[in-house]
Amino acid sequence: MGLLMWLRTGLLMAMLTGLLMAIGYVFGGPNVAFLMFLFAMAFNFITYWYSDKIVLGWYRARIVDEHEAPELYAIVRDLTERAGLPMPRVAIIPSETPNAFATGRNPKHAVVAVTTGLLRILDRDELEGVIGHELTHIKNRDILIGTIAAAMAGAIIQLAYWARWIAIFGGFGRDEDDAGNILAAVLIAVLAPIAAMLIQAAVSRSREFLADEGGAKISGKPHALASALMKIEGAVRYRPMREGNPATAHMFIVNPFRGASIANLFSTHPPTEARIERLRKIAEEMGIYF
Repeated sequence: MGLLMWLRTGLLMAMLTGLLMAIGYVFGGPNVAFLMFLFAMAFNFITYWYSDKIVLGWYRARIVDEHEAPELYAIVRDLTERAGLPMPRVAIIPSETPNAFATGRNPKHAVVAVTTGLLRILDRDELEGVIGHELTHIKNRDILIGTIAAAMAGAIIQLAYWARWIAIFGGFGRDEDDAGNILAAVLIAVLAPIAAMLIQAAVSRSREFLADEGGAKISGKPHALASALMKIEGAVRYRPMREGNPATAHMFIVNPFRGASIANLFSTHPPTEARIERLRKIAEEMGIYF
């Protein structure tokens, strides 16, 4: 891993660790903040090594082999060879919302996951475009920081959710009459998930254009990727994902929770229209017109 990626990953972990400590301080002062620091250190270790398993578990994704999904497996293998990458594991998510993401700590431990809904509505060319996009995330080593961000932001959002309810029922405060402490609890409960989402948006938005470009070039079908994005965008609008964790929105090729959570007030992806326009220009550069 390059120095820049180490720095980005370390900065992300430090920022999210600070949020966890802030929540701990509100829960019970310096002692609880220190306990949250220890928890954050352990959680950093766990998310580095096992964040892919955590995220796959949230979506009940199942690793499949060539016999279970021959066409999907063949597409991933063919495009992986073109991209010069190790063969990733392939997973299927039991969801009718069409979407896909890649996860793992490096190209040797990567997983490409697609939903059953994606396999149902895309043709082979469109599926190749989507897989090419996800493989580009793997090649550009976006998956480590994206997966860690998802796991840690998910934990912060859950803690903030608990904090909000504890504050409502008067469970906060080292002193029962400490109104300032209760106010701080409410503020941290509201601001922590917002801060986590802002961190995620900063991590992911600029990488989607690069992944679209890479996906178009690996598959050789920018028009098909553009068509896939339009289909996924339209389907998500009418059938957003109901299960899973909104903290993972940035991992998907299109935000699958659109309109389903306050977390989505912060866009984790560039507008689909802008992505399609970029793909049109890439296609022209490749001598392909659509």
